[in-house]
Amino acid sequence: MTSFPRSSDSEEQSRLTSDELRQRLDQIFYFDVSSGRNYDDLIDVLALLPRPKQDFALHWASVAAQTHLEIGYLVILLTPQALRHLSFKQAEQWVIAALDAYDGSGVRSAVERLRNIEGFTQGAAGQAMSLESIEGRLARFLQGLSGRPLRLAPAREGVAWTDTETVFLPPSQDAGSASAALERYKALAALHWAQGRYGTFQADFDVALATYPERNQALGWLGVLEALRLTACVGRELPGLRVSMEDLVAALPPQLDAARADLARPDATVQDSLDWLPRLIHSPLPPLPWRGELRPEVVARVRAGRINEQTQILRRAIAGLMAALGKQGGDVETALEIAIDAAGLSAELTIDGQVVALPPEGKAAAQSLIQDLAEIPPEAMTPAGPGAWKPVDKAGSGVTATMEIKADALVDEWDFRRGAYRRQWCHVYLHTVPEGDAAYVPEVRRRHGPLIRQVRRRFEALRGEDRMLRRQADGPEVDLDALVEAIADRRGGAEPSPRLFARRQRDERSLAALFLVDMSGSTKGWINEAEREALVMLCEALEMLDDRYAIWGFSGWTRTRCDLYRIKDFDAPYDATVQQRIAAIEAKDYTRMGPPIRHLTQELLKEPAKHRLLVSLSDGRPDDFGDEYRGQYGIEDTRQALLEARQAGVRSFCVTIDRHGADYLRHMYGPAAYTVLDDVRKLPLKIADIYRKLTS
Repeated sequence: MTSFPRSSDSEEQSRLTSDELRQRLDQIFYFDVSSGRNYDDLIDVLALLPRPKQDFALHWASVAAQTHLEIGYLVILLTPQALRHLSFKQAEQWVIAALDAYDGSGVRSAVERLRNIEGFTQGAAGQAMSLESIEGRLARFLQGLSGRPLRLAPAREGVAWTDTETVFLPPSQDAGSASAALERYKALAALHWAQGRYGTFQADFDVALATYPERNQALGWLGVLEALRLTACVGRELPGLRVSMEDLVAALPPQLDAARADLARPDATVQDSLDWLPRLIHSPLPPLPWRGELRPEVVARVRAGRINEQTQILRRAIAGLMAALGKQGGDVETALEIAIDAAGLSAELTIDGQVVALPPEGKAAAQSLIQDLAEIPPEAMTPAGPGAWKPVDKAGSGVTATMEIKADALVDEWDFRRGAYRRQWCHVYLHTVPEGDAAYVPEVRRRHGPLIRQVRRRFEALRGEDRMLRRQADGPEVDLDALVEAIADRRGGAEPSPRLFARRQRDERSLAALFLVDMSGSTKGWINEAEREALVMLCEALEMLDDRYAIWGFSGWTRTRCDLYRIKDFDAPYDATVQQRIAAIEAKDYTRMGPPIRHLTQELLKEPAKHRLLVSLSDGRPDDFGDEYRGQYGIEDTRQALLEARQAGVRSFCVTIDRHGADYLRHMYGPAAYTVLDDVRKLPLKIADIYRKLTS
C-alpha cells in the first residue's frame, strides 16, 4: 500500500500547480481523450488540497481508472470529503471496497459505494476488525462445518445474508475488542450456514408471506425467529459456539421469551417460526447488535440451479453404480434410505436389495438435495447416462460457456495496483486429459533408454541414502571397530562394552510433489513434445521412490475459464492410463498462472507429508487473452500466489525454457527457486537435485 503522511509547511509549498495537475491527469486518463472530457472540475478540486492529499487522489484515481474511468473521476471528486472523515489507510480501503463492488456488480454498485462515505466511516470507526484481516481463518471455519461447502464474501450493504452458496458478512465488526469481533464473525457465519443446514429456505415464502401486506416487515420478523431457532440448533450440534450464538439474540425483548423456548425444541422447523409470525407482525422489529436479512428471491434462483445440477450428478452416479453391477435402468428397483444423525446427513443406496456405497460426488449431491428439499426427489432416482458436468465449447466461438456452467472452484486474484485481492475472481474448471497413443511411452523408453537409466541411478541414490548406526546394543551386523576395542579391553583387564553391533536406519522420507505443466498455445510443437518426454522420464525415475506425486496441466481463456487438466492424481498409480494421458497432452490456450497455483496449493496441503513441493514447467511469462493479465499484472499475481504457497508450507520451483526470462523470473519467484533449461529433457535430472536439497 502507498503511504501518505500528514502534510507539513514544506509539503504545502510543494503543492502541484494547475499545469502540473493537468499533465498528471493526462497521464491517468490518456485513453479517454476521445471523450473530450474537461479536467477543470478535477483540477479545481485537487488544487485546494495539500500535496499528500493530492498524491493520494492521483494515485488511487490512476488505480481505479484502470478498472473503469468513471470510478477514477469520482475518486478525485470525493477524496476531499473522504479524507475529512477517514485516515489515509481507511481511505485506501474505501477505494478498494468500491473496486470490489465493481468486480461483483458493476459500475453502479461501485459509484454507490464511493458516494456512501458516511456509511463507510461508521464501519471504520472505533476498534473495528475487518473481514479481510480474518477472511482466510473464517473461510476455514466455514469449510469445517458439516453440509455443503460455503464461500465467504463481504456484504456490500454491510448486511449479513446468504444465498446458500456464499455467506456475505459485513466488511467490519466493532464488538469492543478484537476477540469479541472474531467471535461475532464466527457466530454470524454459523448462523447463515445453519439457514441452509436446518431448512430455513425449505419454506414456500410466496405462500407463507402472501397474507402479510408488509413483506419486508414479515421477512424481518422471520429472520429474528429463525435466529432463535437456529441458535438452539447450532448450540446442540456445536456446543463450543453456544455462548457466541446466544450473544446474537441475548438483547431481544422479554416478549420473545415464549417464542425462544418453543423454537429451542429439537424438532422445531421453519414452519414453527412461521406460526409465530401472526403474533408478532404488528410489533416493531427489535434492535439487534448485528444486521441480517433473508433474501428468498435470490436463494430461489441459486437453489433451482443447484437442485437441477445435483439431481443430474446423482442420476449419473447411480447409473455408474448400476453399470458396474451389470444392471440396466429398468432391471431393478432403486431405493435411497436417508438417515440424519448428529454428525450430519448420510445417504445409503440400495440397488436390487444390495447396499452400495455412493461415490463421493454422488454422496455430496444427495446430501445437498436433502438440505434443499428434506428428501431425494423421485427424478433423481432415475439413472442417467454418463457425462461430466463440465463446460462445453460453443461451436465455432473459440470461447467456453463458463458463465452458464458452475465452476469447480472460484479463486482470488491479486491486483498489485490496488494492493488487494479481487475476491472469487477466477473460475477454475477441472478436466481429465483423455487417453492417447498407447505406444507413445514404450517408444520414449526405447529412444531415451540411456538417459532414463541415468536418471534412475540419481533417484536410486536418494532412496539408498541410509545411515549406519554403530555401537548398538543389538543389530543384524557386527561393528568390527567396537569388537576390536572390546577384545583389547578384555585382554587389558578392563570391562568391555556390550555395544558391539551395527544396524542401518533408513531415514523416513516424507515428500509430496505436484508437477504443474504449461499447456498453453505457445508450447505447441517441439516444446509440447519435450514436455511429454520429460514427464515420461520423470515418472520412470520417481517410481524408484515411495514419494507421492501428482501431475496436472493448465491453460485457460480469461478469468472465466481457467482450466486444470488432471494427468495423474496422488493416489493414482503410474499405469497404462496415466501413460496414455501423458501421450495426449497438447497445447491449448493461454498462461494465466495464478489460479492453478492457488488451487493446486490447496490440493498439496491435503497431503500428509513433511515436505511439499510444487514444480511449475512453463515456456515463458504469464499471459492471457486481452491486455490486463499481460505484463506486470500477471507477473505480480503469479508472484503473490507463490508467496501464499510458501507461507502455507509449500516449496515452489519453476523450470522454464524462456532464455529471456531473467528480467522477470527473479522478481516473480522471489523466495522460490527457478532455473532456465536449454533443453526441457534435462528436467528429471534437475528434479533429482531439488529432491536432494529438500530432504537433506
